[in-house]
Amino acid sequence: MGIKHFIKEYLFIHMGVKGELTDIIGHGTWYDKVALEIVERERRLGRDLSLLRVESGVAASGIPHIGSFAEVARNYAVCLALRECGYKSEFIVFSDNKDGLRSVPAGLPKSLSKFLGYPVTDIPDPFKCHGSYGDHMVSLLLESLDRCGIEYTFMSAVEVYEKGLLKDEIEALLGNAGRVGGIVKEETGQEKYLNALPYFPVCSRCGRIYTTVAYKFLPEEGKVLYRCEGMEIKGRWLEGCGYEGEADYTRGEGKLAWKAGEFAARWRALGVRFEAYGKDISDSVRVNDRISREILNYEPPLHAQYEMFLDKGGRKISKSSGNVFTPQVWLRYGSPQSMLLLTLKRFVGTRSISVMDIPEYMNELDYLEDVYFGRRRIDDEKERAKLTGLYKYCWLLKPPEKPSIHVPYNLLTYLAKVSPKENRIEFILEKLGGYGYVKSVSDVPEDLMRRIRYAINWVEDFHEIKERSVDLSREEKAAIEELIKIIESEDQEEKIQSAIFDVARRNGIKPKNLFRKLYLILLGAPSGPRLGPYIIAMGRENVTEALKRSIE
Repeated sequence: MGIKHFIKEYLFIHMGVKGELTDIIGHGTWYDKVALEIVERERRLGRDLSLLRVESGVAASGIPHIGSFAEVARNYAVCLALRECGYKSEFIVFSDNKDGLRSVPAGLPKSLSKFLGYPVTDIPDPFKCHGSYGDHMVSLLLESLDRCGIEYTFMSAVEVYEKGLLKDEIEALLGNAGRVGGIVKEETGQEKYLNALPYFPVCSRCGRIYTTVAYKFLPEEGKVLYRCEGMEIKGRWLEGCGYEGEADYTRGEGKLAWKAGEFAARWRALGVRFEAYGKDISDSVRVNDRISREILNYEPPLHAQYEMFLDKGGRKISKSSGNVFTPQVWLRYGSPQSMLLLTLKRFVGTRSISVMDIPEYMNELDYLEDVYFGRRRIDDEKERAKLTGLYKYCWLLKPPEKPSIHVPYNLLTYLAKVSPKENRIEFILEKLGGYGYVKSVSDVPEDLMRRIRYAINWVEDFHEIKERSVDLSREEKAAIEELIKIIESEDQEEKIQSAIFDVARRNGIKPKNLFRKLYLILLGAPSGPRLGPYIIAMGRENVTEALKRSIE
């Protein structure tokens, strides 16, 4: 398929009103644009297009967090976009489970400190449910991928090294160790690999990996000679045992230094064509790009750099600092699609996130669904394509055939909060029936039942409702102050409903605009059930307290 045919058939399908080709690419998202760039780049390089591999390298040294999931989800979306182009693409999740433990992550047993420097798959699982510490950590990430429907080929660094799949690359790097060390020094200023091979043997006496220094390459024997000298890890010196020995790199008795060639070795051995990476390892990627080109003679994959998620205090979310926000936590309160929305809606720029953002993403997913099914009109063609494309990718290009029942998350949490604990689901369904969301409480779609369970989990764990800050004009604040007094003295739902219209007009506001602001304050969504019955059901005191906070 020629590039002109490719563009005609795939990229510029959408025609303008005058018949001109528009620049809407594929599904209109960033991921579709990247897929085009990959294909065009690979054609320029003259490489085989029969299989385009995308890779995510995942750590196994700590509890996977939202950032760990985000990297995998974004790379997978690019893989899907390549398939939409008509190309076969494989997504590889490469587990760095040969790495050594550099520190004990906050919240884990301090007893793990005796295993510092050991490969993570040689450390016992402190939770006693997997074969090793590393296996446990990787399983947590894989579980979240499976729950979200992400399909992948899993590759273990331990197995890759043991099978000798990187043998040719290891020999090329060790045979050119001086050039490798020079590139590292030029790019980062580090002189570490000027006097040592870019390879860490596992010490056959003490079992540690980062305390060893490989100093001689024996290509005829497939081995390196090393000394277990010790190494500085995160500001502390980890003493070696002093042993001198040899390691067989063809049998996985060590690993490449990932900052000095391991990425490059994987890219060439596996034929990787795209890999996104975090801003925190940009130096290492730059080094590996040069090593890949200048020593392994392999043009590195196309990259995209993303920035980190921060907690609300502005700290990077990480396993070592103890502020881990895991995919499992998200999936207790929100759907897989809402978590994919978090990770896919923006690629660049840092974002502060917390559990308290989940209701907003659940409601935003409903908005995207309304756009996708034509319930909300978006006149701008590019914007509509981008939003519908994002919705498709949130469903991994397998969107539902019909829209779901949209119940604002805050409405469900309010209902869960006031419901009797012994029959919460029945109470919530009865109220939803009264509000017109469901026709029969005996025939409720499973996706709505899941949403109800998310809301119940939220209330059980947090015991409070997240209220959204809403910008209010002076007139709107005055109208809400007047409405508060009415709600405090009136207990008839129809009279409260009528009062909203009255106070809006008295304060020079269009009633529909005041209703929208009230919905945003009380439900976190621009629309919802009739407010009169809702205010009575939620308790007038609860509602007036929320309204008072909104105008403070």
